[in-house]
Amino acid sequence: MARDEDLGSGDVTSSILPAEVLATGRFVARQPMVACGLALLESIAMGYDGHIRTDLLVAEGAHVDKGTALAVWHGPARGVMAAERVALNFLQRLSGVSTTTDLYVQAVSGTSAGIFDTRKTTPGWRDLEKYAVRVGGGKNHRKGLFDAVLVKDNHLAVLAKAEGLADSPDRNPITEAARELERIRPYLGERAFIEFEVDTLDQFMIALTLPVDIILLDNMSISQLAIAVKLRNDAGLKGRIDLEASGGITLANVREVAASGVERIAIGALTHSSGSVDIALDIEVD
Repeated sequence: MARDEDLGSGDVTSSILPAEVLATGRFVARQPMVACGLALLESIAMGYDGHIRTDLLVAEGAHVDKGTALAVWHGPARGVMAAERVALNFLQRLSGVSTTTDLYVQAVSGTSAGIFDTRKTTPGWRDLEKYAVRVGGGKNHRKGLFDAVLVKDNHLAVLAKAEGLADSPDRNPITEAARELERIRPYLGERAFIEFEVDTLDQFMIALTLPVDIILLDNMSISQLAIAVKLRNDAGLKGRIDLEASGGITLANVREVAASGVERIAIGALTHSSGSVDIALDIEVD
């Protein structure tokens, strides 16, 4: 798809070049980064010209300095130049995600918290961006709506309205949702999990009684996170229910969040706000 939208009916500019001219293109890091996407270079090259040879000079996930040569293409100049931008788009974007993820992972080093991504991904790039998160040392949350359960505030609002719970003081949408969770659990895959979102400690206390694997603590303060961890531990549920912090988490405060004792920290910025890193393709005619 990337090739077709860029190449279209052909590279009219490179058509002025003699077909027999060979070139060597070096992919060079223009800043420190965690390299990601190198594994795609051979497939990209082959999509343009089967005579382009790809040599990788560093491993996927390597921490590299400015000026490091990452990989080399050697082959017909027309093909190398036509494929340049698409290759760089993949490398720069994916290395940006892996580099940002690495910063968060390093920030919580030594704590019990893992860094997780979210579904806030570029449309059509979810597999690639989640792969880049793993390359950067992070972990993947659910892939989509199909492979895990995450009950959020909007689900509770719809359930409350549909069941008329506003007029039933003895019933609440959280306990109603729990009944549904019990119903659907037998149909989930072996690796699927059930997660429940809360944004107050009162909701959290109810969620602790539910058949869930993870409780998402949404936009809670550091002190609230620490209280939730203590309440969970005091209830003897550590190891059975993991706690996940999410919302308003940055590099400036992620270590504080991790120090609260939560097992998981979900950060949408890994994918929706990571910038592309600077990589160039330096071309020399053979």
